[in-house]
Amino acid sequence: MKKFDYMEKFGHEQLVFFHDKATGLKGITAIHDTTLGPALGGTRLWNYTTEEEAIEDVLRLSRGMTYKAACAGLNLGGGKTVLIGDPKKVKSEAYFRGLGKFVQSLNGRYITAEDVNTSTKDMLFVATETDHVVGLPGKSGNPSPVTAWGVFAGLKATLKETFGTDSVADRTFSVQGAGQTGYFLIKYLLGYDFLTDTYTKEKAKKIYFTEVNEDHIARMKAEHPEVEFVAPDDIYGLDVDLFVPCALGGVINDETIPQFKCKAIAGSSNNVLKEDSHADVLREKGIVYAPDYVINAAGLINVYYEIEGYNRDNALNDSELIYDRLLDIYKIANEQNISTHTAASRYAENRIELMKNIGRTYIKR
Repeated sequence: MKKFDYMEKFGHEQLVFFHDKATGLKGITAIHDTTLGPALGGTRLWNYTTEEEAIEDVLRLSRGMTYKAACAGLNLGGGKTVLIGDPKKVKSEAYFRGLGKFVQSLNGRYITAEDVNTSTKDMLFVATETDHVVGLPGKSGNPSPVTAWGVFAGLKATLKETFGTDSVADRTFSVQGAGQTGYFLIKYLLGYDFLTDTYTKEKAKKIYFTEVNEDHIARMKAEHPEVEFVAPDDIYGLDVDLFVPCALGGVINDETIPQFKCKAIAGSSNNVLKEDSHADVLREKGIVYAPDYVINAAGLINVYYEIEGYNRDNALNDSELIYDRLLDIYKIANEQNISTHTAASRYAENRIELMKNIGRTYIKR
């Protein structure tokens, strides 16, 4: 991989490698763009097959965070950290305190948080060595319920765009992944109101789900037997209104697109398109696609409010604005005859460029 060529092509500012022999800590931090503010992105722990795979992942994910923050209206840039190792073997207090030291060495240019295979408890160890960490217990905490709250708002906007009404009643859904965000999103589709902790809202007509974790499957079957389990390979071809990806990235690809019978796709998964061009294929097929980094931004919005002092009501209210932002993006796509993915990119890039121009004017504070 020609790293500098990749960074130049996609506008990355920094790629940092770090290692601690004593704990086995091996990591990479990518900072994509800090025009709007410090780069924020979680720390992902994964047993990557090769170092090149890890590098590609952190570069791709950090760029996505820039666009996510810009579309969410946040004063943040995009960054990401990946750690190379077996999550079942490497975790320890010293391991995550070592990570904290490396985050601190970036002097506030990068703020980290939990991500795949890291937890809010892990971030407490990170926080002993740096102030540049969010998503801590006692503050914003577990982001999954809030992320799902924002996805639900975006899902309703997608229903509005597709069917002319945002009601989930009489609609059918296939949800891929029921571990964290997918679990809460299913609850919202079943009428659960996160704000009142009651099942008082309208309920979806039918929900199918798939999952590979046996514990998560058992939990869903026990709590909501009306939600029907299907095998992982069968989730794509179901005749439903919305396909809701809440697990792995890259699931919209050359193999799955021909299987889709849905009218729209909207979910929490990151990098759900295998290639950007697949957004154009969906458009040609008449399938409305909610760009992933727009609809799943509530987790980022939630931790953003820790930086100035956490207020849950403000975080939830801001997350609900995903509804309006998606409708704006759908409007841009329709008016310019482009895919929603391209429309979202232009929406983000326009905000970054506008703020960059404003920054040219010096005003002493």
